[in-house]
Amino acid sequence: MLHLKNERYCPEQSREVVYKARDLAEDMNVSIRVVRIATKFVELDVSVKKDELNTLVKKLSPIGSVDNIRHVVEEEIDKEQGIIDGIFYFNNERFWESHEAFEGVWKKCFGREKELVQGIILVAVAFAHAQRDELSIGIGMLSRALEKLGTSPSTYHSIDVDRIRKKAIEMQQKNDLPIFEI
Repeated sequence: MLHLKNERYCPEQSREVVYKARDLAEDMNVSIRVVRIATKFVELDVSVKKDELNTLVKKLSPIGSVDNIRHVVEEEIDKEQGIIDGIFYFNNERFWESHEAFEGVWKKCFGREKELVQGIILVAVAFAHAQRDELSIGIGMLSRALEKLGTSPSTYHSIDVDRIRKKAIEMQQKNDLPIFEI
Protein backbone atom coordinates (compact mmCIF):
# COMPACT_ATOMS: atom_id res chain seq x y z
CA MET A 1 0.00 0.00 0.00
CA LEU A 2 1.52 3.28 -1.09
CA HIS A 3 0.21 6.56 0.29
CA LEU A 4 1.12 9.77 -1.50
CA LYS A 5 0.34 13.17 -0.01
CA ASN A 6 -2.84 14.58 -1.52
CA GLU A 7 -2.82 18.25 -2.32
CA ARG A 8 -5.34 18.41 -5.15
CA TYR A 9 -7.37 15.26 -5.81
CA CYS A 10 -10.89 14.25 -4.81
CA PRO A 11 -12.56 10.81 -4.98
CA GLU A 12 -14.25 11.70 -8.26
CA GLN A 13 -10.79 11.72 -9.82
CA SER A 14 -9.81 8.19 -8.68
CA ARG A 15 -10.08 6.69 -12.18
CA GLU A 16 -8.11 9.55 -13.70
CA VAL A 17 -5.41 9.12 -11.04
CA VAL A 18 -5.14 5.34 -11.47
CA TYR A 19 -4.72 5.82 -15.24
CA LYS A 20 -2.12 8.54 -14.65
CA ALA A 21 -0.22 6.29 -12.22
CA ARG A 22 -0.27 3.41 -14.68
CA ASP A 23 0.99 5.71 -17.46
CA LEU A 24 3.79 7.05 -15.25
CA ALA A 25 4.94 3.50 -14.46
CA GLU A 26 4.22 1.93 -17.85
CA ASP A 27 7.84 0.91 -18.43
CA MET A 28 8.01 -0.97 -15.11
CA ASN A 29 6.91 -4.45 -14.15
CA VAL A 30 4.38 -3.15 -11.63
CA SER A 31 0.68 -3.63 -11.03
CA ILE A 32 -1.34 -0.62 -9.90
CA ARG A 33 -4.71 -2.13 -9.08
CA VAL A 34 -6.72 0.52 -7.28
CA VAL A 35 -6.53 4.16 -6.24
CA ARG A 36 -8.54 5.46 -3.30
CA ILE A 37 -8.49 9.18 -2.57
CA ALA A 38 -8.69 10.46 0.99
CA THR A 39 -8.47 14.00 2.27
CA LYS A 40 -4.77 13.92 3.07
CA PHE A 41 -3.45 11.15 0.83
CA VAL A 42 -3.85 9.17 -2.38
CA GLU A 43 -3.78 5.45 -1.61
CA LEU A 44 -2.44 3.14 -4.30
CA ASP A 45 -2.78 -0.62 -4.05
CA VAL A 46 0.34 -1.76 -5.89
CA SER A 47 2.47 -4.83 -6.47
CA VAL A 48 6.11 -4.05 -7.08
CA LYS A 49 9.39 -5.81 -6.40
CA LYS A 50 11.10 -4.45 -3.31
CA ASP A 51 14.18 -3.34 -5.26
CA GLU A 52 11.99 -1.33 -7.67
CA LEU A 53 9.93 0.49 -5.03
CA ASN A 54 12.10 3.63 -4.95
CA THR A 55 11.94 3.88 -8.75
CA LEU A 56 8.15 3.59 -8.63
CA VAL A 57 7.91 6.27 -5.96
CA LYS A 58 10.00 8.64 -8.10
CA LYS A 59 7.88 7.95 -11.18
CA LEU A 60 4.69 8.64 -9.22
CA SER A 61 5.99 11.91 -7.73
CA PRO A 62 3.88 14.06 -10.13
CA ILE A 63 0.85 12.69 -8.24
CA GLY A 64 2.31 13.44 -4.80
CA SER A 65 5.23 12.88 -2.46
CA VAL A 66 5.40 9.81 -0.24
CA ASP A 67 3.36 9.87 2.93
CA ASN A 68 3.55 6.19 3.90
CA ILE A 69 4.47 2.80 2.47
CA ARG A 70 3.15 -0.38 4.03
CA HIS A 71 3.60 -3.95 2.89
CA VAL A 72 0.17 -5.48 3.46
CA VAL A 73 -0.07 -9.21 3.94
CA GLU A 74 -2.60 -11.32 5.74
CA GLU A 75 -1.04 -11.88 9.11
CA GLU A 76 -1.92 -13.35 12.46
CA ILE A 77 -2.59 -10.42 14.76
CA ASP A 78 -3.41 -10.10 18.44
CA LYS A 79 -7.10 -9.25 18.81
CA GLU A 80 -6.56 -6.18 21.00
CA GLN A 81 -3.84 -4.86 18.67
CA GLY A 82 -6.16 -5.44 15.71
CA ILE A 83 -8.82 -3.28 17.35
CA ILE A 84 -6.30 -0.52 18.09
CA ASP A 85 -4.96 -0.67 14.52
CA GLY A 86 -8.45 -0.80 13.02
CA ILE A 87 -9.51 2.32 14.92
CA PHE A 88 -6.29 4.15 13.99
CA TYR A 89 -6.63 3.34 10.30
CA PHE A 90 -10.35 4.23 10.25
CA ASN A 91 -9.74 7.58 11.96
CA ASN A 92 -6.95 8.38 9.50
CA GLU A 93 -9.09 7.60 6.41
CA ARG A 94 -7.11 4.45 5.70
CA PHE A 95 -10.35 2.50 5.37
CA TRP A 96 -9.02 -0.48 3.44
CA GLU A 97 -6.36 -1.07 6.07
CA SER A 98 -8.99 -0.61 8.78
CA HIS A 99 -11.04 -3.29 7.07
CA GLU A 100 -8.00 -5.60 7.02
CA ALA A 101 -7.19 -5.00 10.71
CA PHE A 102 -10.79 -5.58 11.81
CA GLU A 103 -10.94 -8.69 9.64
CA GLY A 104 -8.09 -10.08 11.73
CA VAL A 105 -10.18 -9.31 14.83
CA TRP A 106 -13.29 -10.84 13.25
CA LYS A 107 -11.46 -14.13 12.72
CA LYS A 108 -10.96 -14.36 16.49
CA CYS A 109 -14.58 -13.59 17.41
CA PHE A 110 -17.61 -15.77 17.96
CA GLY A 111 -21.37 -15.27 18.01
CA ARG A 112 -22.76 -11.77 18.35
CA GLU A 113 -19.31 -10.17 18.63
CA LYS A 114 -18.42 -11.56 15.20
CA GLU A 115 -21.47 -9.87 13.65
CA LEU A 116 -20.76 -6.56 15.40
CA VAL A 117 -17.17 -6.50 14.10
CA GLN A 118 -18.43 -7.36 10.63
CA GLY A 119 -20.74 -4.33 10.82
CA ILE A 120 -17.77 -2.09 11.61
CA ILE A 121 -15.85 -3.66 8.71
CA LEU A 122 -18.74 -2.92 6.34
CA VAL A 123 -18.74 0.77 7.34
CA ALA A 124 -15.00 0.94 6.58
CA VAL A 125 -15.61 -0.77 3.23
CA ALA A 126 -18.37 1.74 2.45
CA PHE A 127 -15.87 4.58 2.89
CA ALA A 128 -13.24 2.74 0.83
CA HIS A 129 -15.77 2.60 -2.03
CA ALA A 130 -16.48 6.32 -1.64
CA GLN A 131 -12.74 6.95 -1.99
CA ARG A 132 -12.97 5.26 -5.40
CA ASP A 133 -15.91 7.46 -6.43
CA GLU A 134 -18.32 4.57 -5.91
CA LEU A 135 -20.66 6.42 -3.57
CA SER A 136 -23.76 4.41 -4.45
CA ILE A 137 -21.96 1.13 -3.68
CA GLY A 138 -20.76 2.59 -0.38
CA ILE A 139 -24.23 3.74 0.59
CA GLY A 140 -25.59 0.32 -0.35
CA MET A 141 -23.12 -1.26 2.11
CA LEU A 142 -24.73 0.65 4.98
CA SER A 143 -27.86 -1.53 5.02
CA ARG A 144 -25.71 -4.61 5.50
CA ALA A 145 -23.63 -2.80 8.13
CA LEU A 146 -26.75 -1.83 10.09
CA GLU A 147 -28.07 -5.37 9.84
CA LYS A 148 -24.82 -6.73 11.30
CA LEU A 149 -24.61 -4.04 13.99
CA GLY A 150 -28.20 -4.85 14.94
CA THR A 151 -28.95 -4.13 18.56
CA SER A 152 -25.45 -4.93 19.78
CA PRO A 153 -24.12 -3.24 22.92
CA SER A 154 -23.65 0.51 22.75
CA THR A 155 -19.87 0.25 22.96
CA TYR A 156 -17.26 -2.21 21.74
CA HIS A 157 -13.93 -1.58 23.44
CA SER A 158 -13.61 2.21 22.91
CA ILE A 159 -15.87 2.28 19.83
CA ASP A 160 -19.26 4.00 20.21
CA VAL A 161 -21.44 1.54 18.29
CA ASP A 162 -24.60 3.59 18.90
CA ARG A 163 -22.92 6.54 17.17
CA ILE A 164 -21.92 4.37 14.20
CA ARG A 165 -25.53 3.17 13.85
CA LYS A 166 -26.82 6.76 14.05
CA LYS A 167 -24.27 7.99 11.48
CA ALA A 168 -25.08 5.09 9.10
CA ILE A 169 -28.79 5.91 9.21
CA GLU A 170 -28.09 9.62 8.64
CA MET A 171 -25.81 8.82 5.70
CA GLN A 172 -28.50 6.63 4.13
CA GLN A 173 -31.07 9.39 4.52
CA LYS A 174 -28.73 12.03 3.03
CA ASN A 175 -27.42 9.63 0.35
CA ASP A 176 -23.90 10.75 1.21
CA LEU A 177 -20.90 9.41 3.12
CA PRO A 178 -19.39 12.21 5.21
CA ILE A 179 -16.34 10.90 7.03
CA PHE A 180 -16.40 10.54 10.79
CA GLU A 181 -14.15 8.98 13.42
CA ILE A 182 -14.90 5.98 15.57
